[in-house]
Amino acid sequence: MTVGSTETVMGMDAENGRWLLVIFGLLINLCLGTIYSWSVFVTPLTTYFTKDLGLAVTAGDILLPFSVFLAFFAITMLFAGKYIEQYGPRNVTIVGGILTGLGWIMASFATSVPMLYVLYGIIGGVGVGIAYGVPVAVAARWFPDRRGLAVGLTLLGFGFSAFFTANIAGYLIGAYGVMTTFRIFGIAFVILTILLALPLKFPQAGWKPAGWTPATPVAGQAVTCDFRREEMLKTTSFYALWACYFIGCLAGLMAVGIAKPVGSDIGIEAGLATVLVGVFAIFNGFGRPVFGALTDKLTPRNTALVSFVLIALVSVLMWQVPSVPVYILSFVVLWGCLGGWLAIAPTACGSYFGTCDYPRCYGVLFLAYGAGAIAGPQLAGYIKTSTGSYLGVFPYVMVLAVIGLVIAFVLLKPPKAPERS
Repeated sequence: MTVGSTETVMGMDAENGRWLLVIFGLLINLCLGTIYSWSVFVTPLTTYFTKDLGLAVTAGDILLPFSVFLAFFAITMLFAGKYIEQYGPRNVTIVGGILTGLGWIMASFATSVPMLYVLYGIIGGVGVGIAYGVPVAVAARWFPDRRGLAVGLTLLGFGFSAFFTANIAGYLIGAYGVMTTFRIFGIAFVILTILLALPLKFPQAGWKPAGWTPATPVAGQAVTCDFRREEMLKTTSFYALWACYFIGCLAGLMAVGIAKPVGSDIGIEAGLATVLVGVFAIFNGFGRPVFGALTDKLTPRNTALVSFVLIALVSVLMWQVPSVPVYILSFVVLWGCLGGWLAIAPTACGSYFGTCDYPRCYGVLFLAYGAGAIAGPQLAGYIKTSTGSYLGVFPYVMVLAVIGLVIAFVLLKPPKAPERS
């Protein structure tokens, strides 16, 4: 077994230097997570296409590139994982960062909304799908002792991105116009991701932090045994984790999409509702390291139970006693739990199935996020159309949280070790 003292990171001993890799991963995700600022672009793009180009375009049309982006982001994650091991984290991040930046740059030359679907949605989404899993895999490999905290801090950048980039985008759009803003963002992302990717690497095989001893597996089960993706797909634990991840993301992404209109439904002034969305984004960001640390301390199963209890409770409150204080509390929790699941799931993936095939394993698991991104907003839209109010969403969210609670309690546990000849 290789001990930490034989490894260095940027000239530092591995135990200290590995935290720099977390910081670089956080900053990379800060760039990639700019997709969560898309709402800032909706009105300026609508104005650009209708007034400047004379096209018949609605705000709804401009929202579709966001969905296309998330869909290709999730799908690409499924296939990109194996290349992280094959070509190394540095090279894969650079390729993903360049594609992400090109998506933004090329979108600045779009002369129709369908061009945005391809240039921004597909190319940008594929770029983020390639790069997103790399900092997570690096953090999981370097922090077997504090995997949840390290993964959560790495992903903090993605969830927290909108808090910074939305304000930057708003300023740039006002000063230079929406298409120039796309160009500026794209160039910045190419440069930043290349520079931030350069130090990324995996530790030597068998490396572990000095003084740390892996947990002793339960008889017949494994806490850190390594599964290949094909072996993982044969376990009940994977499907339980996938279902829980899907429910957590569906509830959270639904909350992201309807936060402002729900605020309007209960009488919050539009300007305050916008400010509150920024506040919710902070909790979404910090939900990652908080729930990641809880996963380390409480196990993935127990942390999942905490998440679903919180989601169910605030959903009942919004359903039964909608008011401004309840709205703020509920959306803080829902956005926070969405961030939480983006730390619980990758941490559980490493804990349950090991890190030898982690990128490919988490790529399959991440499809739950993509499914939740599609199902959540669609369900919210259907309920709004059929009931006349977004408040009708919350009984359904409560039921889903209870289903997740049952699945986690009964099935979410370390799998049996794979049998190999």
